[in-house]
Amino acid sequence: MLYLLISCVSFILVSKSFTNKQPWQQGKLKLFSIGPSNFLVSWFQNSRLYTGLFQPITVQVKQMMAESSSSRLVVENVDQEQQAGHASLLDLPDLTLECILERLSPSGLCNMAGVCTSMRDRCTSDHFWKKHMKQKWGKLIRAAAYREWELQHMAIARRRNSESDQTKKKSVLDSLSGFLPFCSWVIRPKSQSFRVKSTGVTTLPVDSIMSLYLSLERGDFWFPAQVYNRENGNVGFMLSCYDAQLSYDSGTDTFQARYSPYGRRTNEELIPWDRLRAAPVDTPSHMLHVSDCLHDLKPGDHIEIQWRRSKEFPYGWWYGVIGHFDLCDGNENHCHCHCNDIVVLEFSQYTPGSRWRQMMINRKDHREEGNEADGFYGGIRKLYNAEEIAKWKLLWPNQVLE
Repeated sequence: MLYLLISCVSFILVSKSFTNKQPWQQGKLKLFSIGPSNFLVSWFQNSRLYTGLFQPITVQVKQMMAESSSSRLVVENVDQEQQAGHASLLDLPDLTLECILERLSPSGLCNMAGVCTSMRDRCTSDHFWKKHMKQKWGKLIRAAAYREWELQHMAIARRRNSESDQTKKKSVLDSLSGFLPFCSWVIRPKSQSFRVKSTGVTTLPVDSIMSLYLSLERGDFWFPAQVYNRENGNVGFMLSCYDAQLSYDSGTDTFQARYSPYGRRTNEELIPWDRLRAAPVDTPSHMLHVSDCLHDLKPGDHIEIQWRRSKEFPYGWWYGVIGHFDLCDGNENHCHCHCNDIVVLEFSQYTPGSRWRQMMINRKDHREEGNEADGFYGGIRKLYNAEEIAKWKLLWPNQVLE
């Protein structure tokens, strides 16, 4: 009975909003003017249910009606200007308008998306956001990040479905909270449907490029990437690169990192752009990378090799070069090191004689090698890109490590 009573009064309130031009300018809300309904309204307004629950709702509805009136005036003024012969941005040819929008910044596109529904549809199109996405995030956001983004969409959809099912099971009083969103749609004047908020985020498809871009800028989306010299250049991680989950801070133009949950979990803040990269291979940090370059390795080649301190820790990628055997003088005309099944891995950032300076592997049957004392060496990838090699040299420590 209580639910029926609330539903009836709610319907009366909404229906009267259409018949009365300014129902909120009067001293009292007029639901009925004749008949036994006066008794029903008087009893309901004096009840605790009205003063404790329904009265706050009527205040919010009044505010929505006021906003609707102001927005209707704005649209009417626009219509009057168009009727008076003033030119509108939408009067431009499509090609001209597209050229203008292509030159807008991301913030400019967001502002233009709040002009009207036509501009919103244009400015939220993937066509305009691909360029901005590539310019700022193209080097960091790769296939792994897009997969993570899709997984988050699926999780959000499942959560919304679950919340929807739970809402249906709520009590009658809790279900009344759904009245306001319904009411805001019903009583909004038709002309207001052409106006959108400047952010426009809530109306975006979750799989749009604009949605991804804004989530990255706000730091809402934690994406996978790799960090050079993790933990602020800790000596124990010099010339290495580790997987992490990253979040952007637009205020400082830096990143926060959460390192792999395998082994010791660590966070790091204020990471600059030049210490980040997208993962060059899809091998997870706890799995051995399959090496496909072992037979091509020769002295002087630049490499990255997986290394981890113990079986419980994730792999990191460490920079090194292919070295010569002790008996080889390094002369290219006499060197036969590349013909040997044994390959010398040299890490020149460490002093000669250090246990970390050299490592030898068999190119024919290389798998994970090592022990708990010296760590475990995994897969190898050869560096062919001059930009990758130059990046490692820029990160070279100021002094030789022990």
